[in-house]
Amino acid sequence: MALKLRPLALDDTAAVHDWARLPESCRYQMWGPNTYEQTQAHVQAAVAAGPDRLVFAVLLNEEVVGSAELRLHGRSTGEIAYVVHPRRWGQGIATDAARKLVRMGFEQHRRHRIFATCDPRNLASAAVLRKIGMRYEGRMRGTAYVRDGWRDSDLYAVLASD
Repeated sequence: MALKLRPLALDDTAAVHDWARLPESCRYQMWGPNTYEQTQAHVQAAVAAGPDRLVFAVLLNEEVVGSAELRLHGRSTGEIAYVVHPRRWGQGIATDAARKLVRMGFEQHRRHRIFATCDPRNLASAAVLRKIGMRYEGRMRGTAYVRDGWRDSDLYAVLASD
């Protein structure tokens, strides 16, 4: 698998919208399903983001199949997030992209701790986080409002020393 991350670009809007419009892509998210205009605004904001928000297109054989993000909090912490087109689920893409983000956080940005959160019902995302070496740290109650109401978030993290 030739998976690469590159900075998200305005030209990626149609590819991003291909999954952002799908109910299954945003089932556990606070966003979506998106209109084209909502996706366009998201991509524009991601491209224009400051140096503490690094948003990438996930490319498989040069096709944009997802997006991945590393947010830098303060001087020592990073947060990762990712989304993969449903037609590519189960192929290890999210795991590979998440590993690349963690490596980038530790090696390029000298972070001490990298964390991620996910909806407790999102078993696939929790499995990805465990596969990349993150440890479950607990459940935060009522952290995000999604279409079906307030949801909890499970917290996972890995330290540079792990």
